[in-house]
Amino acid sequence: MKMQGLLVAAVVLAALSGTLYWSNHRKPAEDTSKSSADTPPKILTLNEADISGIGIRKKDVEEVVLVKADAGKWQMTAPKSLGVDSSAVSSMISTLSSLNAERVVDDKASNLNQYGLSEPALEIDVAGKSAKPRKLLIGDDIPTGNGAYAKLDEDPRVFTIASYNKTSLDKAVKDLRDKRLLTIESDKISRIQLVGKKETIEFGRNKEKWQILKPRPFRADGYQVDELVRKLTDARMDLSSSDQDPEKAFASGTMVATAKVTTESGTQEVQVRKNKDNYYAKSSVVEGMYKISNDLGQELGKNLDDFRNKKPFDFGFTNPNKIEIHDGLKAYFLRRSGEDWWSGEGKKLDAGGVGSLVDKIRDLEASKFVDSGFGAPTIEINVTSDDGKRIEKLLISKAGNSYVAKRENEPALYALDSKAVEEIQKSAGELKPAAAPGK
Repeated sequence: MKMQGLLVAAVVLAALSGTLYWSNHRKPAEDTSKSSADTPPKILTLNEADISGIGIRKKDVEEVVLVKADAGKWQMTAPKSLGVDSSAVSSMISTLSSLNAERVVDDKASNLNQYGLSEPALEIDVAGKSAKPRKLLIGDDIPTGNGAYAKLDEDPRVFTIASYNKTSLDKAVKDLRDKRLLTIESDKISRIQLVGKKETIEFGRNKEKWQILKPRPFRADGYQVDELVRKLTDARMDLSSSDQDPEKAFASGTMVATAKVTTESGTQEVQVRKNKDNYYAKSSVVEGMYKISNDLGQELGKNLDDFRNKKPFDFGFTNPNKIEIHDGLKAYFLRRSGEDWWSGEGKKLDAGGVGSLVDKIRDLEASKFVDSGFGAPTIEINVTSDDGKRIEKLLISKAGNSYVAKRENEPALYALDSKAVEEIQKSAGELKPAAAPGK
């Protein structure tokens, strides 16, 4: 009997263990109703590439119509024909193509007026190449203020959408139009002409290097000209509210300059005037006059010397191959081989001393440009770089307590700070042989 009792107990224990194992390892059935309720319902699911037209209607405002041409380029056709800001239109299309609701507030709305949807504040019409046209209605903001009511014209349901989605779709002409004053690409520009009140400056670009062509051929400061190009191509209309009418402000403003920008495709120009503390522009690309940022106005107000290269040497941050300095009766000949520098007598030089001299020559900069004062040169500096392809010769003469320098075969005269010249003389005089190995 005792054995039989033990056998029964073992069977019961095995059954309980199996039940516990099954309970712990069994995958519970998914609550599909809860999962479905937690997933925001889709309002629109469209292929962005298929969207070919968008209409934006708002109360008491002319309808804005955007149409995509066969080439894929968007254009505004109403209320008037205008180019568009491609990034603004792309953002709007991205929102439309995959518009999620926050939640469904009414499965079968019978009174749209309570949601502001009987006469919606905003209506978006979407045309597609292959899909049927869709009409999205956006009504009042929800009581919490962080969203708005919305529905599709043919769908009985009323949804709420997030405020940021409403903002992305609630666009006016000024939000979607192309605000550029010049529609050219910066790397395509080959010539710029600035016609100012007192002078005309013309720049030409050969490959990536800028040169001043007028009023006389001068070396240009590439960074300064690149900044001019950037500000011209970045120039945008300021369409925010203004106390002054842009056309009246432009007409009564003071002339700053006209910039004429040339590419292979032709020439575009923008004329800038200043009225009180603001700048206004008229462009050959778009009709009308517009307020612009002060950056462009101030840039066009620069003079010739602002764009000239104040550095007498062009080797920049490259390491020269040779340096030759004549300072009165003293002469220094330096030649680089790999990372080492050698004197004219074939002695290896201390790298730190040569590096300091190279830096001082590289950093030499005019304090201003002058028209006279260059006499008999007392110092001559020759720098060979770019594996012998660039040879630069600078002649320096004493002029009172300062120096005036001239590059060989160029008309420009550079006024140099006496301390900078004397630092070069000192560094050259302190050159010494490299330390012997092991010392």
